[in-house]
Amino acid sequence: MTPERPEREIPDSMVPATPTATYRLQLQPEFPFAAAEAAVPYLASLGVSHLHLSPVLEAVPGSAHGYDVVDHTRVRKELGGEGGLRSLARTARAHGLGLVVDIVPNHMAMAPRHNRPLWEVLREGPESPYARWFDIDWDAQGGRLLLPVLGGRLGTEIDRFKVDGDVLRYYDHEFPLREGTRELPLPELLDAQWYRPTWWRLARTELNYRRFFSISELIGVRVEDPEVFAATHGKILELLADGVLEGLRVDHPDGLADPDAYLRRLHEATGGHWTVVEKILADDEPLPAAWPVAGTTGYDALRHVDGLFTDPAGAGELLLEYRRFAAPQSDLGGSWEATVRRAAYKVITHELATEFDRLTRVAERLCARSSDPGLRDHAPWALGAALRELLVRVDVYRPYPSTDASAVVTAEAAAEARAVFSVPEEAHAVDVVRNLVLGRGGDGPEHAEFRARFAQTSSALRAKSVEDTAFYRYVPLLSANEVGGAPGAPAVSPKDFHAYCARVQRDWPGTGTALSTHDTKRSADVRAALSVLTQCPRRWGDLLAELTPQGAAGVPDPQVAWAAWQTVFGLGPADADRVQGALLKHVREAGLHTAWTEQDPAYEAAVAAFVAAGPCGAPGRHVAGFRAGLAPHVRANVLGAALVQLTMPGVPDVYQGTEDEYLALVDPDNRKPFAPPRPSARDAAAVSGRVSEKVSEKAALTTAALRLRGRRPDVFGDRATYAPLTAEGPGAAHCVAFVRSGEVVSAVTRLSLRLADEGGWRDTRLVLPAGRWADLLAPGREFTGHARVAELFEGLPVALLERVGEDGPAASADSAASG
Repeated sequence: MTPERPEREIPDSMVPATPTATYRLQLQPEFPFAAAEAAVPYLASLGVSHLHLSPVLEAVPGSAHGYDVVDHTRVRKELGGEGGLRSLARTARAHGLGLVVDIVPNHMAMAPRHNRPLWEVLREGPESPYARWFDIDWDAQGGRLLLPVLGGRLGTEIDRFKVDGDVLRYYDHEFPLREGTRELPLPELLDAQWYRPTWWRLARTELNYRRFFSISELIGVRVEDPEVFAATHGKILELLADGVLEGLRVDHPDGLADPDAYLRRLHEATGGHWTVVEKILADDEPLPAAWPVAGTTGYDALRHVDGLFTDPAGAGELLLEYRRFAAPQSDLGGSWEATVRRAAYKVITHELATEFDRLTRVAERLCARSSDPGLRDHAPWALGAALRELLVRVDVYRPYPSTDASAVVTAEAAAEARAVFSVPEEAHAVDVVRNLVLGRGGDGPEHAEFRARFAQTSSALRAKSVEDTAFYRYVPLLSANEVGGAPGAPAVSPKDFHAYCARVQRDWPGTGTALSTHDTKRSADVRAALSVLTQCPRRWGDLLAELTPQGAAGVPDPQVAWAAWQTVFGLGPADADRVQGALLKHVREAGLHTAWTEQDPAYEAAVAAFVAAGPCGAPGRHVAGFRAGLAPHVRANVLGAALVQLTMPGVPDVYQGTEDEYLALVDPDNRKPFAPPRPSARDAAAVSGRVSEKVSEKAALTTAALRLRGRRPDVFGDRATYAPLTAEGPGAAHCVAFVRSGEVVSAVTRLSLRLADEGGWRDTRLVLPAGRWADLLAPGREFTGHARVAELFEGLPVALLERVGEDGPAASADSAASG
């Protein structure tokens, strides 16, 4: 019997409704709720208001991430179950912290043994009450769900099936048997099921369920169905109502049939709790204004902060050095736009072939059944060609019902698509498809399904062709190849950065901002180091030409060599296994010489040998020496990016461990269990903000900024203001500064190597707003009026100033209170 639960188990306290800052914890069996609870005192001391938890619902046993949900009704047992989560919430609340949690509405794990709704669908077929949960095309594959789990063709694997009562076993896979079939001979038994176990390679072309991108182990959920929404969100809504949770991060809404309707329903169900969405926005693409959310998880902020510390002229010079060194073919890594286009064609005809075929069938059916004669008499191949040519030209993730789809599927794209057809009359299929996408061809159920599937296919295509392919082929500057990044235009001018911040403060002041996440391919500190290369591109090119001369033995190919050398430069001294793991993923994602599904062991061995002997061998010491010589400029970028993110408009999310130096590569390197510092590693210097041998500059800066946000939420919140500050003098272009609500000034050094080459700050001055300003990073210092930048940045390449009140420096009061 379930005990009656109180209306709100966690008592109200001073935790704000909108976070002042969040701290992301990557939960996993090696770092469960109890470990997070033990870290609460330390995390509270940093100054964040909320802990941001990775998914907490029941997932596949052993999962290191939790995005493979199998049961929405239970908190994950391996993490400590619901009792562990509620205990964490109580401890967090006692320290003034709330909890924000990641939810996964788009998909579940394709793990029948653990996923009961899926088990019932496999047992009962389309008549199962759970059949509506999953996005399955029952019209394909003869009405059977294709399961690509076999290591080989059925003929070679059939003897490995075992019938055990009402369960069919294949190695560690378990499937339910349809009623009345257990006594059949094995071949007949397999044919009699509602599912069809097949060779895993058939997933590419034969699959009849929607996946998460091209991951067949994750099956799409039809959360647009009200009953499915209620069933999959009940536990999360209960935890919100009880005060255990205070906010949500929504994973991958782009995959949903109707993100607009889903987010409205979620907003109503939660009562308006703070919610951000994992949404990748292209340059100048706005977040749909109709979405009832606080904003995004912060990849747009990441792009702007990284771009601010990237030299635009130097990025162009680095591209030339890369082309000289690697000589890549234009559409295979030489030109960004051409590389993306070719990757898109490859993905839509390979990894997403089954999704594309399903979309084409929907278009064929719609046109064939339409009462509009204008939609008739189009050959299936012509509709497919039109869809393909339009999809590869979509430059954002997907169109939305609440936005103008004609700005996404443009007239220019349609003109280019028509030009591909050799017979002009057949090119009319492009206009038919575009009108259907734009809602001009009718608005019945089949029209709505077509628009939804076009949008879903578009988002998967963009993710796979850009993030998972082009990012690994076009590699002149690896720091630009980040989620939400723009490798073709990596630099952001101070003017554009200030304009972006002003828009965020005006339109989405509660949005998230991030620099490192569980999905970033390189942590912020690695990217900050790599950005320095745009300030010395010729020196970098000369070094690599010396280390890897053309035709050198043992070099698998020059593009990978360039990427490998940049990886060790960004990472610094590193274990060869870490670098080799990242480079193995790199070459498989690029798909030029090997791939996940078509591996070339000889090539992969050559890459590993090159990494061991070169970047991680004796020659790597030359790169280490080169990096050491640039250490002051790496430091300026690391600290500058951190301060900007922590004080710009929005709610900063600090990924686990990044308050200190954090050098990580792509997952799993960046998803290791969190290890909070031991109490002995923290002393009064962390409290006061002073730098000591025990507290790094970055940790002290992070703590000072986070505590300031917590102490002065009005300065940074919804009603705050943002205004650029202008420096004057010979180094003015290298000082980026802004003031928040007239009370806090952030100033950072931009492109410090260029600054040094130009003669330094000299008499450059920063015009401060009226009043006296206390330095929170060096207590005891104050500035007024036209502050000399050389003095402002005397100890650090950044400054965080707070207006001094009549009673004396606010910093002193803060230090005393914290101590």
